[in-house]
Amino acid sequence: MLWFVGIGINGYRGLSLHALDILKKCDLIYVERFTSALSDADIGSLRLVLGLEVKHVERWFVEDGREILENAKSGQVALITYGDPMIATTHGELRSRAARDSIKTSVLHSASGIYSSIGETGLHHYRFGRMVTMMSERQSAISVYNVIFDNLLSGCHTLILTEYGSGEKGNTFFLDPEEVFKLLLEVEADQKHGAFSDDTFAVVASRVGLDSQQITSGRVGSLARSQFGEGPHSIIITGPLHFTESEALALLTTNLDKPSDNSQTLRRISVQMVERYAPKAAVAVQHMREMLRNETDGSAANKGMFEVLDNAENYISDSRRFLNQGKYDLAVLSIGYAEGLVDALRFQKGINPWEAQS
Repeated sequence: MLWFVGIGINGYRGLSLHALDILKKCDLIYVERFTSALSDADIGSLRLVLGLEVKHVERWFVEDGREILENAKSGQVALITYGDPMIATTHGELRSRAARDSIKTSVLHSASGIYSSIGETGLHHYRFGRMVTMMSERQSAISVYNVIFDNLLSGCHTLILTEYGSGEKGNTFFLDPEEVFKLLLEVEADQKHGAFSDDTFAVVASRVGLDSQQITSGRVGSLARSQFGEGPHSIIITGPLHFTESEALALLTTNLDKPSDNSQTLRRISVQMVERYAPKAAVAVQHMREMLRNETDGSAANKGMFEVLDNAENYISDSRRFLNQGKYDLAVLSIGYAEGLVDALRFQKGINPWEAQS
């Protein structure tokens, strides 16, 4: 039998009476702390409360899982995890492997640090979009930036979990919120989609569930000058705010700036593209008409070229109409067709209507 036991967010004190009863009957108890921080004091307290040996294991041990599963075939084995056990995909995968090996499993759920972080801010759970984890690598920052952008376009908040790990000497490592902000600002400087700036309103939830819990909200420019102490930290980028959410942020957090909707000035990439390229395409069509008129000989060939330009203008008109209808992909596609027709004439006639705009 393999038990997945969530310890919650309050250390060993988060174990339910039912969980304690189960654990005391186990032959072997593993505890992992790679999903989040679980102090040496908590592990020591677990040993005292249970009166049993508790074996601390590394991430690779749980991911490998063979020893855990082998022992669970003939005995009562428990894996204690921070928060709720099934939030981590590693635990879900281990449970599936156990089922394939005909090993019985059971999950003792507990408070999740993820949902607790949201609850402590007063924000509405159902208004959150995709969750993402921020690592210290540049590529991770790009991925997080894109998730923020997509969530804001959908009118959703974004919960960002921050990197956590242990150093070579066992020292705990937490990615500081200030570093998260720095990396995201660097991505914004490259992408320029308006998804993140010093004016972006955010919430930093630090050490949720511990006595030293701290929830701070404000503009990124203000938060970057704050001290958040030791982790773990999670960060929320807010989308449109219900008035009760704004009130909660002002009253339930250490609020540095008035809560605001980060999606108000955000525009889809497709909208930016159409607004940028449609006027240029329209001017190019007009220039091509003027160039053809200056050299026209009334031939059927040139008449056909004017018809091509008519079609290009129709595509430009379609693009703007699709944009107003919220059909963003069709809007961009129509501009592409218009530019393609203009370029076809450009190469055929050896004249460039785009040069006049440079």
